[in-house]
Amino acid sequence: MLGRVISSSRRLLVPALLTVAFAAVGCSSSVPTAAPAPEGDSARQCRALQKELPRTVDGLERGTADPVSDFTAVWGDPAVKLRCGVPKPAVLTPGSEHYNPGADAAEVDGVDWLFERQDDGYRFTTVLRKTYVEVSVPGKYAPEVDVLTDLADAVRKTVPAGV
Repeated sequence: MLGRVISSSRRLLVPALLTVAFAAVGCSSSVPTAAPAPEGDSARQCRALQKELPRTVDGLERGTADPVSDFTAVWGDPAVKLRCGVPKPAVLTPGSEHYNPGADAAEVDGVDWLFERQDDGYRFTTVLRKTYVEVSVPGKYAPEVDVLTDLADAVRKTVPAGV
């Protein structure tokens, strides 16, 4: 009788182990995204933002950031990457070698964004908000600013205006 139980357990264990192995291989679709480490009010605002983020932005499906974090989100391939609780951008920091008091910014659906050209696309960072939210958009999705319209509502709801 005990032999049959062990044999049955093995038959169940092998498919379970294969499922775990295939699931681990499937995780390779996660997108490496450096997770910020905000604290206090910023961390709370970022966690609230995470709950409000849309399933799609500019028609791109939400993916899995690596590591999984309350402070990151990704959509599409190549990935649009959102990071919440990032430091103040260098172009806005007096004394920084990159300081630019005339940096380009625009309002999109009630949220003000700094925009910086990157090698392939743009990086947008909220300004005049209590917590900085950064969104990097690959050039493949030009006009890159379109993703911000899908994120504006969530940012307005969860990250208070102010400095």
